[in-house]
Amino acid sequence: MEMVMINEESGSSCELLQAQAHLYNCTFNYINSIALKCAVQLGIPDIIHNHGQPMTISQLVTALNILPNKADSLQRLMRILAHSGFFVQQKASKDEQEEEYTLTPASKLLLKDKPFKAAPFVHLILDPIISAPFHFMSTWFQNDDPTVFETAHGKTFWDCIAQQPKLKNVFYDAMSTDSQLISSVVMKDCKGVFQGLNSLVDVGGGKGAMAKAIASAFPHMKCIVFDLPHVVDNLQGTENLEFLGGDMFEAIPSADAILLKWIIHDWGNEESVKILKRCKEAIPSREKGGKVIIIDIAIDELKEDKETILETQLCFDMLMMGLFNTAKERSVDEWKKLFVEAGFTNYKITPILGLRSIIELYP
Repeated sequence: MEMVMINEESGSSCELLQAQAHLYNCTFNYINSIALKCAVQLGIPDIIHNHGQPMTISQLVTALNILPNKADSLQRLMRILAHSGFFVQQKASKDEQEEEYTLTPASKLLLKDKPFKAAPFVHLILDPIISAPFHFMSTWFQNDDPTVFETAHGKTFWDCIAQQPKLKNVFYDAMSTDSQLISSVVMKDCKGVFQGLNSLVDVGGGKGAMAKAIASAFPHMKCIVFDLPHVVDNLQGTENLEFLGGDMFEAIPSADAILLKWIIHDWGNEESVKILKRCKEAIPSREKGGKVIIIDIAIDELKEDKETILETQLCFDMLMMGLFNTAKERSVDEWKKLFVEAGFTNYKITPILGLRSIIELYP
C-alpha cells in the first residue's frame, strides 16, 4: 500500500475527507435526477397511488412486470428516491424483513391524473435535447456562440421547439401545469394582490391558465390574455376573459394592472426595461390603483432558509443561461436596477411562492 504524507497545505485528514465527500456529492447529483426520471417513466408513483396502500418491493416488481432478478436493483432505486424525499420507506407491517413505500407530497406531484402535476417538467428538463448541451459548456465559454444550446445543436432552442412537435408539446404542457399549480396557490394565499382591480392584462399568458383562475375568483374583473397572435388564435374567452394577440415590445393593452408571470427572466436587461416601460404606459397612476404584478424568481442570498431554495434558483439561472441568449434569474438588487431604469418609483417583493416571489411594482 502506498504511503502518502499529509502536509499542512493539504489540511487535516478530516478536512480532506470532507472535501472529497463534497466533491463526490456534487459529481453524483445527476444520478438523483436520472433516478427520478426513471421512476416517472416506470409510473411508480401512480402504481403506489392506485394500489391504495403502501407497497413492498415484491409487489412493485409484479405491478411493474419486472424480472424477479432485478428486484434488488429496484430496491436500490427506491432507496435513493426515498432518501431524496420522493417516497417514505418503512418496515412492512406483515413482514418486518421487507420494506414498503408510500408517497410523499413531492411524488404526489408526479401523478398523471391530478390537477397539479410536475411530471411534464421532469420530462422536459431531463430530455436529452435539453440536458445534453450542458456537456458543452466549457466549449461554449471558449467560442462566440450565443448559447450553450446552439453550441450543442447548431440551432436555437425556439427553432428546435418548432421542429420537434413532441418536445414542443412537452414544453407547453410543462408551462401550463406550472401555471395551474401557481395560480391555485396565488388564489389561495395571495388573493389580496388582486383586490380592488377592475381590469388586468396577463402578458405572455399563453392559453390562459393563470388569467382563468383570476377571472373566476373576481367575476367583476375584466381579464385579457395578451400573447403572440399564433399563441392565442382560436382560443375562446368567457364573459370577463378575452384573448388578444399582439407584441409586448410595441404596446400593451391598458388596464389597472399588468401581470408578468415568468416573462422577464426570458430577457436581458435592455429588453426587460423596454417591457416594463410598455407596462408603465398601460397602467394608471398608483393613486388610481395602477401596478405591475410580477411572478418570478428573486434571488436573495440572505434568506434564512436559503440553502435548498437558493441552490434551485441558481440552477434555474444556469438553465436560462444554457438555453437562451440573454435570459437570467435576477437578484433582489438586479430587480431594483431594472425598476429604477424603467421609471418606477416603488416596489414590494414578497417571497411567498417557494422558488418565486410576487413583486408588486408601482409607477
